[in-house]
Amino acid sequence: MNELIQSFLDYLTVECGLSKNTVVSYGNDLKKFSNYLKTQGFDKFETVKQHTVVSFMITEKDRGLSVNSVWRNLVAIRMLYRFLFREGKIPKDITSSIEPPKLWKRLPQVLSQNDVERLLTAPEVEIAKRPGSNRRILEMRNKAILELFYATGARVSEVAGILLSGVNIDYGYIKCKGKRSKERIVPLGIKAIEAIKRYLLDARPGLLMRNEKIPHSAIHNPNSELLFLSRTGKPLRRENIWHIVKHYVRQIGVKTTVSPHTLRHSFATHLLEGGADLRSVQEMLGHVNISTTQIYTHLEKQRLQLIHKTFHPRA
Repeated sequence: MNELIQSFLDYLTVECGLSKNTVVSYGNDLKKFSNYLKTQGFDKFETVKQHTVVSFMITEKDRGLSVNSVWRNLVAIRMLYRFLFREGKIPKDITSSIEPPKLWKRLPQVLSQNDVERLLTAPEVEIAKRPGSNRRILEMRNKAILELFYATGARVSEVAGILLSGVNIDYGYIKCKGKRSKERIVPLGIKAIEAIKRYLLDARPGLLMRNEKIPHSAIHNPNSELLFLSRTGKPLRRENIWHIVKHYVRQIGVKTTVSPHTLRHSFATHLLEGGADLRSVQEMLGHVNISTTQIYTHLEKQRLQLIHKTFHPRA
């Protein structure tokens, strides 16, 4: 079974062009499924019955997984069986008629504009406190990261993968490589441009020098380098960026759960509140379908209802 799963994952990578993170997620879900099948006495996918797949989903739900996570597991299993059936590895696709669990429409967590402002200025406070310390370089980098998140609505994997060659300070835009390696151009605001420019001039060269493995010539040839570097001059990983955001969220005392994706949600919501049209927001977020972007219109409706309730005399 492991060999068939690996063939499927190779297919997703080579022929479908799915991102590494997506393929890894599918792989983890299918590994759980295959382990479950072994506990039930199955060693071949072709002998599995439909009710066994349903039992696996119920087991995962009882284990505490959300409906969305159970649905993602089923998607991975369905895609695997469709692939195996098409390749002639199994006689029929038993998953085609399995009904998906009902998805709950949950509105994304969004920060207020005031909280976003406090979050974005938090590194400035630290820079002012440490005028001559090495930590100042990291604070300048972190300031640029936070400003870029809110200015562009980029995903954390996109921010981690931005190249220097994809940043155009003069024209004020960046190139983001999103899901399925699709590139899009997103405008930068004045504040983000200032933060990135400051980082490039005063912080990044110092970070690059900390990586002893980089030859001296590479310092003067930045076109192949990533924009954001770690404290050791190496590429900044997604996990590092998560910790950066969490650090400043704790620092400003926001009690709700906030992640890099919260800034993406806030970016979209605040644009719509300011009068932006849905199509433009869809393009900047890199959504393939506008139905994905429409979730943010629910947040705007909630805001309008609150305003109506607060100020209308007969509300």
